[in-house]
Amino acid sequence: MKKLMPVGFILLIVIVFFWQFFLKGFLPIPSDTIIGLYHPFRDLYAKDYPNGIPFKNFLITDPVRQQYPWKELAIWSEKKIELPLWNPYSFAGTPLLANMQSGAFYPLNILFFILPFNIAWSVLIFLQPLLAGVFLYIYLRNLRMNTWASAIGSIVFAFSGFSTSWLEWGTIVNTALWLPLILLSTDKIASGIKNRKVFAWSLVYLFSLIFAFFAGHLQTFFYLFIFSSIYFFAKWMQVGWQKKILFLFFILNSLFIIFTAVQWIPTLRFILLSTRNVDQVGFNNPGWFVPWQNLIQFIAPDFFGNPSTLNYWGIWNYGEFIAYVGILPLIMAIFAIFFRHDRKTLFFGTAFFLSLIFALPTIFAKIPFTLNVPFVSTSQPTRLLFITDFSLAILSALGFDYFIRSKKRGMMYPLIFIAFMLLGLWVFVFFGNEAAKIVSAENISVAKRNLLFPTLILIVSATLLFSLIRFPKLHKHFTIMIYIIIVAVIAFDLLRFSFKFTPFTDKNYLFPNTRAISFLQEQKGEFRIMTTNSQILPPNFSSIYRLQSVDGYDPLYLRRYAELIAASERKKADINPPFGFNRIITPHNYDSKIMDLLGVKYVLSFSDLDSPKFKKVFQEGQTRVYENKDFLPRAFFVGKTIFSTSKNTTIKFMFDDNFDPINMAIVEDSSFPYVKGRSDWGIGKAEVTYYSPNKIIIDTDNQKEGFLVLADNFYPTWHVKIDANGDSINTEQKIYLTNFTLRGVIVPKGKHTILFYDTLL
Repeated sequence: MKKLMPVGFILLIVIVFFWQFFLKGFLPIPSDTIIGLYHPFRDLYAKDYPNGIPFKNFLITDPVRQQYPWKELAIWSEKKIELPLWNPYSFAGTPLLANMQSGAFYPLNILFFILPFNIAWSVLIFLQPLLAGVFLYIYLRNLRMNTWASAIGSIVFAFSGFSTSWLEWGTIVNTALWLPLILLSTDKIASGIKNRKVFAWSLVYLFSLIFAFFAGHLQTFFYLFIFSSIYFFAKWMQVGWQKKILFLFFILNSLFIIFTAVQWIPTLRFILLSTRNVDQVGFNNPGWFVPWQNLIQFIAPDFFGNPSTLNYWGIWNYGEFIAYVGILPLIMAIFAIFFRHDRKTLFFGTAFFLSLIFALPTIFAKIPFTLNVPFVSTSQPTRLLFITDFSLAILSALGFDYFIRSKKRGMMYPLIFIAFMLLGLWVFVFFGNEAAKIVSAENISVAKRNLLFPTLILIVSATLLFSLIRFPKLHKHFTIMIYIIIVAVIAFDLLRFSFKFTPFTDKNYLFPNTRAISFLQEQKGEFRIMTTNSQILPPNFSSIYRLQSVDGYDPLYLRRYAELIAASERKKADINPPFGFNRIITPHNYDSKIMDLLGVKYVLSFSDLDSPKFKKVFQEGQTRVYENKDFLPRAFFVGKTIFSTSKNTTIKFMFDDNFDPINMAIVEDSSFPYVKGRSDWGIGKAEVTYYSPNKIIIDTDNQKEGFLVLADNFYPTWHVKIDANGDSINTEQKIYLTNFTLRGVIVPKGKHTILFYDTLL
C-alpha cells in the first residue's frame, strides 16, 4: 500500500487540476474561442454578448481548429469499420490518415469507442499528465531515487511549461509521456539480458515506442526517438558493449519500423507531395528559435505577460517559449548539475544544455537550417523544450535526492544564484528601464506584477531549504513535514501556472449548431463552401458539420492545390513560391473561375457581394450566405481536352480568357492517349449517386466515348474502376491529372457505374 501512495498523490494532484471537468462538467478544450472569435457562432450569442462571449486564451485555438476535428473525423470512419484515409471536407480533399495528427491508430483511441466523443477527448487530455507523472515516478524509483525526490520529478514533468502549453492539443504530450517508460524498459533490458523478464520488458519497450509514434506528433516523436536511442547506447557502453543487447535493440527497432509502416509510409508520401519545405516562416524570423530574453521565463514565467490575461508583450508566441518547471525544482536541478557527480546527472545535464543550445538562436542551432537538412529544417526547434523540461524534471529529482542523502550546504549556491537573477529583474523594472527606455511603462507594470509571485515562492523555498540545512538533526516527523510542504509548494507553484494558462469550457460551446450551418447542411448534392473573411467558419470547422470546403489549416497540404489557390488569389497564372499561406489556405477570391470549377456553391460573407452571379439566400446575424449560380457539378463530361506537358503550361491554359471549365479540360499526363488534344468527346450525363470519404460512385450515360472530370484533388492512392454496361467485370482505369490538381478518366460509351476508391498505399 505504501508503494502506491505516491501514485495516489500524483492522481490527486491531476484530479485537482481537472476539478472543473469532474465537478462542473467543463471540458479541457478551448471551445470558448469558437463562440468568442468566430461566426456564425458569435451570432448565436449576439443578443446577450454583442462583442462575443469572453474567452480565456486566444493563443489556444489549434485544438479546436485542427486536432479535435481531425480526431473526430478519424474516429467517425473507424466506427464504421473503415480506415480514415481521406478528408473530403478541407482543401477540396486531402489525406487524413497520412496526416499523423489525426492519431488514427493511437491505442488510447479505445476511449472514443466507449464514451461520448467530447468526454473521451477530455479523458484523453486528463490521462496525459497522469501517465506522464506515473511513468516518470516509476522510472525515477528504478534509478533508486528517494520517494520524495521521485514524486517531485513526476509532478514537474506532468505540469512543466512544455506539458502545460501543449496539453490541450492531445497529440504532443501524448507522444512525450511514453519517454520515461521507454527509458525504464531500456534500463531493464540492458541490465537483465539473461533475466527471464527481458522478454516482457522488450515488449514494454516496443509498445511504448509504437504508442508514442501513433500518438500523432512526428516532431516530438523524432526528438523522443533520438534521445532514447542515445540513452540506449550510453547504457550499452555502460554494461560492457554486449552484442546480445545491441542485437536485441536492432530487432526491437526493426519490429517498430514494420509495425508502424501503416502510418509512416502514407505520411512520408504526403510530406513529399506537400508544400512543407517551401511555404512557411523561415528560420531568420523572430520567434523561430527561443529568444535569448525568454530565458527569464525559467524564473518568472509571466515576466512578459500571459496570453490568458491579454497582456503578453514578448515575441510571438508564448506557448512555444515557455519551459517553466517551478522555482524550487529549478534550484534543485542546478544543485544536481554542479554538486552531484554521477553518470545520471552528467547524461541529463548534458541533454538539458544541448537541447537549450539547439532551441536558442545559437550558431549550432542554425546549422541544420542553413544546410536545409530534410525534415529538421522545416521544424521549429522550440519543441526541443520537451527534452529541456524532461531533463530538468529528472535533474530536480536528482538534486533533491542528493540533498536528502547528503544535506549539502551547497544548496545555498543555487538559491543565491536564483535570488540574484530575480534581484536583477527587480532592478531592471524599477531603475534599468528608466535609463534605457526599451520597454513601455505599461509593459513594465505587467513585469512588476508578475515578479511578485516568483519572489514569494523563492522566499518560501529558501526558508524551507535553509531550515533543513541549518537544523540537520530535526526530528524525523518535522523533517517529513517539511518534505510535504516542499512538495506542496512545488505543486502549488506549477498548478497555479497551469491553471492560469489552460481553459476549461462549457460543453455547449463546443461546435454548436446554428441556423446558417443547418441551412447549408440541408442543401442537396455535392458542393463546397468558402468564406470572404477568416472570422467566418474558419478552416477545418466544416468537417465537424460534414460540409465540404476549399479552405484548410494544416502544416501539410498538397503542393499542387496550394499552387492552384495561389494563382486564383493572385488572379494570374503565377504559381511561384512562396505562396504566403503558412499552413492556412483561406481563398477569398469568390469571383474566380477556379472557385466555380471546385464546385463552390455557397459563399459566406459579412458584406454584400457585388457580383451578378451571386444571390443572397440566407442570413444569420452578421453572417450572409450567397449562392453561386455558376458553380460546376462535382462530376461532369467535357467535349474538349488539351494536353499539357508541364504545370506551368497547364496554369497558363487555365487563366486564358478562352478557358471554359465546363466544356474543356487540361490533361497533364504523359500516358494520355490524345497528346494532340481531342475536341469530339461525348458529353453525356454524370450523376454522383454515392459520396463518402473513401468511395465515390458515379452513374454515367454517354452516346460515345467521353472524358469525365471529378473536381476532387488528385492523389496517388485513389483508383477508379468502370463497370462495363452492368457486367460483373470491373475494369481498372487510369486516373489522369486534370485541370492542374483534379481527376479525369476516360469513360467508354454507354451506361456505366464508375467507382472511385481510396487505398492505404
